[in-house]
Amino acid sequence: MALSIKRQKDNRLIKCVLHRVADIPGGVTVSVVDLGGSALFEGTPIGKGQGGLYKVCKTAQVITDATATATTYEIAKGHHFKVGDRFAAEDANGQAITAIDKSDALKDVVTLGTTLGTAITAGTCAFESSGANKTLKVSPIAFAGSNEDVASGDNLFVSAWVIGVVNAANAPIVNATIKSALKGVVYV
Repeated sequence: MALSIKRQKDNRLIKCVLHRVADIPGGVTVSVVDLGGSALFEGTPIGKGQGGLYKVCKTAQVITDATATATTYEIAKGHHFKVGDRFAAEDANGQAITAIDKSDALKDVVTLGTTLGTAITAGTCAFESSGANKTLKVSPIAFAGSNEDVASGDNLFVSAWVIGVVNAANAPIVNATIKSALKGVVYV
């Protein structure tokens, strides 16, 4: 086993977890195979995957209004969507992502193969669905307890909290379905 030293600048990030009450002892290992982002943020909902690994419940905040015929949606940076994922909202069945433009420093533009068929307002929580439906692909049971960098090809170890208090303004966006699945987590 070789010694590896990584030099990086430590950036002060805004924290979203106000109180940590109960965690999964020893933390969890999150699979990074399906992640499209470069960082896993504190407060990100996670759920059980296969083989003892956990998966991220992918969400993104829509930042501009979109019409019922739109096939492109502007979303905030910090999401984990990849081409091929199903992009859905509470009022719209999931449609396959065909492209993601990450060239803008302030936002990403997601292009779908088919329109969602309903107007989407700014501030809406988009999520990854399990198909052409409104069902979450990953049902969350905990939230990530710290900010972690995602390294391609390596699984990610993170603390997983099942009971706690999260500041919704600083946390990754969640909808009512995710909040109800996280029974021990209070969003303020």
